[in-house]
Amino acid sequence: MHPAPVGTGDRVVPVVRGRIKDLFKNLPLAMAGQEEAVHQIRVASRRLRVTLPMAALKPKGQRVKRAVRRLKELTRVAGASRDLDVALSLLPAAVPPQSATPSARAALARRLRAARSRARRRMVESLLDFDIAGLRKDLGRIVERGGEDLFTALMRVRLMREEEGSALLAELQRIGRRFDPEALHDVRSRVRRLRYAAEFSAALTGGPPKAARRFKEVQELLGEMHDAWVLAQWLGRQAELSAKRGREEEAAEARRLAASCEDLSRKLHEKFLETNPAEILQQALSLVGRSLSVA
Repeated sequence: MHPAPVGTGDRVVPVVRGRIKDLFKNLPLAMAGQEEAVHQIRVASRRLRVTLPMAALKPKGQRVKRAVRRLKELTRVAGASRDLDVALSLLPAAVPPQSATPSARAALARRLRAARSRARRRMVESLLDFDIAGLRKDLGRIVERGGEDLFTALMRVRLMREEEGSALLAELQRIGRRFDPEALHDVRSRVRRLRYAAEFSAALTGGPPKAARRFKEVQELLGEMHDAWVLAQWLGRQAELSAKRGREEEAAEARRLAASCEDLSRKLHEKFLETNPAEILQQALSLVGRSLSVA
């Protein structure tokens, strides 16, 4: 064990340790296939991917880069069944009033549950194959070296805010009022990274997480819109598959449900536009890194 440099990272290291603890305490439950634990390790992995380059003494060192790559892979592995978990919970709310074929709808629900079960089994197998020991070793060594001083860590937060924030606002302007689920999903990813940076900054300074809350509001609304869109796409594929197999009743029901989900996604997009997201995000960005002088 290499001791952390004296007086280095006094505030930074405990925050990083907490993020690491959040990750590993949920891994056993995720390997058992528990849905909430899977969600939590994805959140913890993403938080660490944002935090490490701002907290580590050598953010461009091989160990940090390898840890970030491994965390990205863990996020991907853990997400293998997440969309289907969400889709299964969303399906009952997607039933349109004109739907009159409960047997076909039940068949689609069974198909979705079966797809979710297969995806979850594959996810658990992938988690068992994942190099957890290697990731734990890298994270442990990074922490042992100590963290950056408070001023440098907060400066990195500010630089990240400027780069990501400028790209985010430019992308929002480019999309405008268009309903573009894929582009808006990328916007959500940027918002999420900024939220985690804002959380890190607030944890270091002890300030209220106002910026993180605002980013989270935008992120969650875009997430609901994306979830409805993903389910619409899955149902569209089921409609095509059912039609090819001659199951016209199931195909018709899948088309009705897909249209209902797409309509829900578009309504959520309208709600998103009504919130004036550019203004909310600009306000949130202005709050990130405001406490730089505390160092």
